[in-house]
Formats: sequence, structure tokens, C-alpha cells
Amino acid sequence: MNCVEEIRSLFPALKQKVYGKPLIYFDNAATSHKPVSVIELQNRMSSGINANIHRAVHKLSSDATDLYEKGREEVRLFLGAENREEIIFTSGTTASINLLAYTFVPHFMKKGDIIIISEEEHHSNIVPWQLACDKIGAKLSILPVDENGILCVNKLEGMLSDKVKLIAVAHISNVLGIINPVKKVIEISHSHGIPVLIDGAQGIVHTNFSVKELDCDFYVFSGHKIYAPTGIGVLYGKKKLLEQLPPYMGGGDMVNTVTFKKTTYADLPLKFEAGTPNFIGASCFAPALKFASQVRENSLFQEYERNLVLFLFEELNKIEGLKILGTPKKIEEKIALFSFTVEGVHPTDIAQIVDKMGVAVRSGLMCAEPLIRRFSDTGILRASLSPYNTMEEAEQFIISLKRAILMLRG
Repeated sequence: MNCVEEIRSLFPALKQKVYGKPLIYFDNAATSHKPVSVIELQNRMSSGINANIHRAVHKLSSDATDLYEKGREEVRLFLGAENREEIIFTSGTTASINLLAYTFVPHFMKKGDIIIISEEEHHSNIVPWQLACDKIGAKLSILPVDENGILCVNKLEGMLSDKVKLIAVAHISNVLGIINPVKKVIEISHSHGIPVLIDGAQGIVHTNFSVKELDCDFYVFSGHKIYAPTGIGVLYGKKKLLEQLPPYMGGGDMVNTVTFKKTTYADLPLKFEAGTPNFIGASCFAPALKFASQVRENSLFQEYERNLVLFLFEELNKIEGLKILGTPKKIEEKIALFSFTVEGVHPTDIAQIVDKMGVAVRSGLMCAEPLIRRFSDTGILRASLSPYNTMEEAEQFIISLKRAILMLRG
């Protein structure tokens, strides 16, 4: 792939019009579109290779199983994990964090213990820990961000004690769009023997890393953010930790032997994959991540994204009364995700007007209410880009945004 237009040709959804206008899809932080390679495999499996995996000896089951495990191997390679047993399929980031919350907390924690999360977390990295902690009398401690949205890692050391049993932070906030210094967080935490979970829902798309180099203990993400279907996600965990955790759900495929007196469990990764999994979604990780690998390893696309970030950062800052949430010290730490407020104008009103101009953006609380409430009483507007978005679209977005603000201000 040599240019953005070549990438766009692989995504049928980008060819559509809304309200008679060419679609400008700037809601990629919520869900990305799928390339033809993913759609074709999804259709081929739905219409043909459709059979339960791991359980039967017939050809359809064997072929589906092969594709499912091929998807797991592609995830392992993309993450840079050492073992296939460290890749657990779930239904998404939320399910992955819930799995950990309901296995890690009762197994490794007791009353009075602490989990540290950050102020910028998505609800999915807040609520599961609250629920699990409430059951045993543990509590959450919050690592703040500063007025620019930068994670206050300098305060982490002072929050640590023998009561802290886990630290769970986002690789990149879905609101602030800043690449967090997660490696530094991990180093500080590990110096105190504390494991770390990284919420990679956004980080998996916009950063080039390996879990081995990061040395994180857990990493979670969703397929639908990175060109795969909805309803599939990943929990990566270090094997030694996953082996210590009890199963999350009971049922088929996670068992070894079952009697009415006692059940023994399957080895990793199946111990955490009860029931009939989303084998089509998991299989589609193979073409989705192959595409993602081509993009993230291509320096031309990295440069193109930098130019998009610079353009949008400069143009948004020129609009009177507009305030960007998430301003890093170095522009290289900013991904193509911009959340902002406009003085005197409700973000949902802007979103509805630019939608009529063909521009899809997100408005509201972004499933990060504690963070949003710190900066705004009415919510925010978010534009989030993907490698298939063009400079021409960015320019049209700015034109549409200015027009909507002018209309609303009268």
C-alpha cells in the first residue's frame, strides 16, 4: 500500500453517502470500518465454514478451528507475546477487564487493599473494579491528570504501599488522545512488585509496541477498534499469572473432566474460553491485524498521520472559544483524536449539524464521565481519525465545524 487512496479502496463503507454528502467518518475511536479482507472471511465463514470449534472431527469443524487458532497466532505476533497460551479471546475490552476483576480481586486481594486507576479511564476500566472491590471491601485510588490532560506519573510513587495490589491505566485515553508513558508506570509499579493492566482499546491502533518490551502483566483490547468485527476482544496475560487465576465462567471447552462430584479445568487458553466462542470474529483477527501491521510499519503513513495531527491541532486552536482537551508537551505524543468544547455551543448540536454535512463525529460523555465532568458540564465533541482518513476530509471537517458553530451562534 503506497497511499491513503489505496487504503480507502479496501474499505467499502467509505464509499457511501449520508444525506447526499460523501461520508467523512471521524468516529473511529468508537468503531473502525472493516477492509475487504475481513469482510470476505467473515462472509465465507458465515456462509460455509460455520461449525463449532475444538469439538468435532468433521471437516467444517476442523477448518473453523484452524482459522480460530490462526487468529490467535496473529494476535500473539501483533502483540509480541511469547506464548499462544497468553492470548485469551473475550467479547471485547470490557469483557476482558471484567474477567480480571472477578478473578484477580478475590484471588489476590482482601479487605482494605487498593487498586490504582487513573482519572482518565473509560467506564470499562472503572466500574468492574468498583463492583469487585465492593464485594471484598477493597477500594480504588485515583492517579490524576493535570489541566492539559497529562497523566501525573510523578505522583504514582507516593501512592504506592503494600496495600496496592494492581494498577490499571489506559495506554491512550479515548478522550485526551495522548500516548501515556505506560512503560514508566510499569517500571515504577514493578519496582514495588505490583502488576499492571494496560487498557489498550486505543493504544492497540495507534502505537507500535510489544507486550514483552513493555513488560505489562495484562493488556486488553477490542477487535472492532482495529478493523475486526464487533463482539471479539483479547486479554493478554503473563502465563504465570493466568495460571494462578480461577476460571471466570463454566461450561463447554473450559473443562478437562466433569463429574457430579468434581470438575477439572482445561489448560490455558481454553480455561477462560467457556462456551461456543465468537469463532468467526476471532478468525477475522488474522486479516485485520495483517492490515494493521502493514500500516503501522509503513513510515509514510506515520508521517501522514503526523501531518493530520498538526493540521487539526493548528486549525482547531484558531476557532474562537474552542478548547482542546488533551495537549501534550510534545506533539508526537498526540494521536489523531481531538476532543474539545466550544464556548456557548452544545456539542450535540454541533454533531447533529455536521452530520447533515456528511461528517460523523461523537458527542457526549465518551463513557468517561468522571474525566469529562472535570472539564465540561455539557459533554464534549470528539473527532477521531484512522489511516483511511485524508487531509481533504480533515479540511472539510474544519469547514463544516466552523459553519455549524456560526449557525448556532447566530
